[in-house]
Amino acid sequence: MKLEFPKNRKDLGWALRRLQARWVRARNKATFIGITGSSGKSTSSSLLAHILSAQGKVHLQAQANTMPALIRTLYKRLRRSGKVDYVVFEAGASDFGTIGAMAQMLKPSVAVVTMIRLEHFGKFRTLEAVAGEKRALVEALQPDGLAVLNCDDPLVLGMASGAKCRIATFGQSDEADYRVSDVYAAYPELLRFTLHWRDGSLNIQAPFPGEQFWLPTAAAVATALELGVPPEKVIARTASFEPLPNRSTVQEVPAGPQFLVDTAKAPWHSLNIALEMIAKAKAARKRIVLGQISDYAGSSRKYGAAYKIAREIADEVIYTGDNAHRSRASQADRDSGRFIELRSAKEVSDHIKQTAVPGELILLKSSSNLHLERIALAWTHDVKCWIAVCGKSESCQMCGLYEVPFEEHRDFLAKRKLARRRHRFRWLLGG
Repeated sequence: MKLEFPKNRKDLGWALRRLQARWVRARNKATFIGITGSSGKSTSSSLLAHILSAQGKVHLQAQANTMPALIRTLYKRLRRSGKVDYVVFEAGASDFGTIGAMAQMLKPSVAVVTMIRLEHFGKFRTLEAVAGEKRALVEALQPDGLAVLNCDDPLVLGMASGAKCRIATFGQSDEADYRVSDVYAAYPELLRFTLHWRDGSLNIQAPFPGEQFWLPTAAAVATALELGVPPEKVIARTASFEPLPNRSTVQEVPAGPQFLVDTAKAPWHSLNIALEMIAKAKAARKRIVLGQISDYAGSSRKYGAAYKIAREIADEVIYTGDNAHRSRASQADRDSGRFIELRSAKEVSDHIKQTAVPGELILLKSSSNLHLERIALAWTHDVKCWIAVCGKSESCQMCGLYEVPFEEHRDFLAKRKLARRRHRFRWLLGG
């Protein structure tokens, strides 16, 4: 058999890191938990890690949910972090085979699946194809493993068929092992619901502004209880969780507006959920800023359909980005100010600052590429990076350079890197 060796240094480095990652995983005795789904997986992962930290040391890898992120987690971070009790990894599907490859590397003890929706439409095309990809995480479990499945979603529940492991289900269905009832949230009142399970009922309170967050919350709570976290700790840790940035995160400005920042993603299948959240919220004035919508079949008429719903909810609807002209708003709505078309985040920011009313509620909703979170950040920081599309997938908060003009980012990073090197080797320089 002829062995094929990497052709260049980059490929060789990648191959070595994969081998190191497999070596670390094979020797690590932590409980490895993989979480996937078309929505809610980042919140489920982060909340579960927060709950489990009451029981032991946890390593969380969320939002960056690809094979490179998994390999970095295993070969670099776990290798250096000492004993870890739990590893929580969010697994995202970008193409056929991606979940299967990560599952084989992760070798999870627990697999959690939140829901199946039509994501990455250009690749998967059908719900069944998405479900088949996500199912690989469950299929990687050993007989002593645990799958935590959303029984309200037939495609998720179907993953229990043929599974070798133990199954625990959550949902609003009467058949759920962890049944959710009495869900309520109407901002500024935050999420609460009752969870019924084999040992009774729990009154769960979570710091989320919308009812849709019951699902990732229930997924995390059910998994924690299955792993033996005492109910009182689950309740307390859930209530103390700090929501992830830009995922329906509340930002209140003293004597100014209140923002619901939901700019991490905007798939068509979940857009109505964000709009319903605003509809149920209680505020004297409501505005909706809509940027890029993703993951839909057919024409861009979806923007027109979204506007029809949004105009019935908000006093003003603002469309921004390259698709701002697709609202199909009437001339009467444009003339009255019910609809406003602005092409850039900076224009939207300037408009809101000029017209803001104390206590009003403003939804910022878009795919991450437009970075509309800058509109809210501009009320508390001196935002100077207003480039339309920077090409970075990470949020402005994670990037951290929103107070630096985009054209100066490279020089700024180079200077910061040099300063760190000088600090690190100051003893050689006589400092």
